[in-house]
Amino acid sequence: MRPLVIAAAGCALLGAGLARSASTAPKARAVFSEKAPKPGPYSQGVVAGEFLFVAGMTPTDPASGNLVPGGIEQATERVMDNLAAVLATENLTFADVVKVTVYLARADDFAAMNATYAKRLGEVKPVRTTIFVAGLPKGASMEMDVIALRR
Repeated sequence: MRPLVIAAAGCALLGAGLARSASTAPKARAVFSEKAPKPGPYSQGVVAGEFLFVAGMTPTDPASGNLVPGGIEQATERVMDNLAAVLATENLTFADVVKVTVYLARADDFAAMNATYAKRLGEVKPVRTTIFVAGLPKGASMEMDVIALRR
């Protein structure tokens, strides 16, 4: 009987500790920037612990809600402006970004996107995944999301 009582007491203490840590753990919170496109049924960004997760941004002008005209260079600049606006809500820049995912509608756009993208980054380059997709919202040429470390 004695091992059973000790095990039950241990489970009760563990459960109480987990309940207490869950109630005092910081909650995720959404961030919003007027300088980025208005989101649909999602957040522009979410702070969770030490990270800011920024939603995928297309080359949408926040003022008009329309895709910017021009080629992939202009699209990349607009996407990065949109991402920078959300990063700025937490006083972050591209120097704080640790992970980037790029979605391109055309593989032929990779080199031009990459050249424009490289100009906007800090000294330490984040890890990146580039995915070629069949389609994006509004017929956009690209979309990009980032994860940044809050220091």
